[in-house]
Amino acid sequence: MKKLLFSYMLVLFAAFALSSIYFNGVGGQPSFAHSDIQPRPTISIWPGKAPGSEDWTFSERVTEGPGGSKTYSNIVNPTLTVYLPDPAKANGAAVILCPGGAMRMLGFAETERTAEWLNSKGIAAFILKYRVVPNNPPAAGVARPAGPSRSGFQGMGNELSFKEILNRRGNANPAPDDQEHLKVIAMAISDGQQAIRILRRDAAKYHIDQKRIGILGFSAGGGVAIGTAVTESSDAYPDFVATIYGPSLVDVSVPKLGAPLFIAVMDGHFNVTNGCAALFTLWKEAGRPVEIHVYDHAYGPASGMPVASWTDRFYDWLRARKLASD
Repeated sequence: MKKLLFSYMLVLFAAFALSSIYFNGVGGQPSFAHSDIQPRPTISIWPGKAPGSEDWTFSERVTEGPGGSKTYSNIVNPTLTVYLPDPAKANGAAVILCPGGAMRMLGFAETERTAEWLNSKGIAAFILKYRVVPNNPPAAGVARPAGPSRSGFQGMGNELSFKEILNRRGNANPAPDDQEHLKVIAMAISDGQQAIRILRRDAAKYHIDQKRIGILGFSAGGGVAIGTAVTESSDAYPDFVATIYGPSLVDVSVPKLGAPLFIAVMDGHFNVTNGCAALFTLWKEAGRPVEIHVYDHAYGPASGMPVASWTDRFYDWLRARKLASD
C-alpha cells in the first residue's frame, strides 16, 4: 500500500512540475512574474491549534525558489494570504486558491500568478496554506521507503480507467484505504471549509459578496477544492468550484444544490484526466452546472499550447454565470 501511495505522490509531483504549461502569458492574457514584492497580509484561519492535528509538534519548513516564490511543507498553522484588487476594479467576487504539491508540500508560485491575474480582473484572491502529509526524516537506522518502479507511470500500468474511477464515485486516489493519508486529506478539506467561513464572516472587511465566494485548486489542491464542495457542511459550501488538473481524492456525492464546477485538464495527464472526466459525469448526473475543457497536450513550448488559455475560459465562465463582471 505504501509503495502504491508513493507512486501516486510521484505522479502528482509530475503534475506539479507541469504547472507552468497551464499558466503562461499568451493570447493577450497577462503574465506575472511576482513584480509586487510587498509582504501580503496573512491570517490564521483557526483560533488556536487546528483541529485534528493538535499533537503535531514539528516545525513548518519553507524553501525559496527563483523569483522569491516559496514552497511549504510540514504545515501546522493553516493560513490565508490576502490579494485584493484595486478598489476601482473590484467586482465583489472572491476565489480561494489551493496550491498543488502532491499533498506533501505546497508550491505558491502558480497560485501567486493566478492571484495577481484574478486581481487584474477585479476579483479578490486568497491563497490557502492547508495541511499536508508531514515530511519528517526517518529515525536513525530506519531506511526510507524504496522508490516506485516505472509501473506507476502513465502507460506502464497502475493507471485507473475512467470507468474504474466512475465506479468509485469519482475518487481517483489509488490508495483510498490508506488511513494516514485520508486523515490528512480530511484536515485539508476542513481547512478549505474554514477558509470559506472566515471570508463569509469578514466579507465586509474585504469588500466581497458573501454569495460569490469560490474555491479553485491545482493538482492535489484541486482535490482539496472538490472535497470542500462535496463534504457535508451547514455553512461552508463554496458558491462555485474549479479544479485545474486535479481529480477528487475522496468519494464524490454531489450535494442537491452543489456548486457550479469548472474543470480544465490535458488529455494525457496520468489518472488526472480520467478523474476529471468522472467529475464532469457525476456533476451532470446530479443535474448541477459543470463545464470541462480537455486540452490536447500536443508538443512544443508551453506558451504555444492551447491549455495555457484556461484562464480566459475560466473568466468567460465566471461572467456567464454572473459570478464576475467587467
